[in-house]
Amino acid sequence: MITMIVALVVGAVLFGTGLYGALSQTNLVMIMMGVELMLGAALVNLVAFWRFLHPEAFSGQMFFLIIMTVMALEMAVGFGIAVARFRARGSVEMEEAADLKE
Repeated sequence: MITMIVALVVGAVLFGTGLYGALSQTNLVMIMMGVELMLGAALVNLVAFWRFLHPEAFSGQMFFLIIMTVMALEMAVGFGIAVARFRARGSVEMEEAADLKE
């Protein structure tokens, strides 16, 4: 059985990796991957707390599935925007996206 400390450490490491990835990259796809990693880490921590505070309740598992579905939809929309941007401009670099304000 995994202890709560192990789950929280894994979540913290995932969050730190995602934060570094989101802040250090200029490519839109890499930034989205970092954000998704941070959301996954927050979800790991949420499930860990739910499991150790209310082990008999299954509502946490349903909440997890709903959040994972929302994360998948958010990534689909983000990748759609990235593909449209690449087709229109030939690049998904964020430094070249200043013309999106127009």
